[in-house]
Amino acid sequence: MMVKAIMAAVLAAAAFYLPANAGDPARGAEIAAIRCAACHGMDGRSSTADIPRLAGQQSGFITLQMILFREGIRQVPAMQAPTEKLSDPDVEAVAAYYAGLSPAVPEDRTPRNAALMARGQAISALRNCGICHLPNYAGRAQMPRLTHQHEAFLAHTMAEYRDGKRVGVDTQMNGAVQGLSDQDIAALAHYLAHQD
Repeated sequence: MMVKAIMAAVLAAAAFYLPANAGDPARGAEIAAIRCAACHGMDGRSSTADIPRLAGQQSGFITLQMILFREGIRQVPAMQAPTEKLSDPDVEAVAAYYAGLSPAVPEDRTPRNAALMARGQAISALRNCGICHLPNYAGRAQMPRLTHQHEAFLAHTMAEYRDGKRVGVDTQMNGAVQGLSDQDIAALAHYLAHQD
């Protein structure tokens, strides 16, 4: 357990120094076609509500997550085989490929609900979501883009952080959503999913 904690700390520190699009996007497209496209789509615009959209995602975030999956630090069974035995340059190439794609609004996005938008905006302001993810929620470095993401995926992810079922390289997200009700999370996810 101590080794995993040390590895997570090293990866977190390294994430701050990952250059944007350090990998070869052309090589990344080749790898993505084989290992990623079936779920995330070649265009990075997953059409499945519980599978994240990667188009335009931060390359540092994708790189870090793939390394966490590959090393078994972050346990998501569906990601074990796709990341297995990928070299660091291959991981960076996939990240560069998806980061270079244009994000788009999910086709299945629900209509805006004024009450949910207001509640979600208030929660985001109170929890300072725009500090790490930036005011436009486009993310930066190892903090993910939240715009153009599936609402259901955002809600599921925040619930996992709140319930201690998911930890990143630090516990900041766990603290950011601590104490939020399911209704709060639903409102926040709705608000974030409707940022353009």
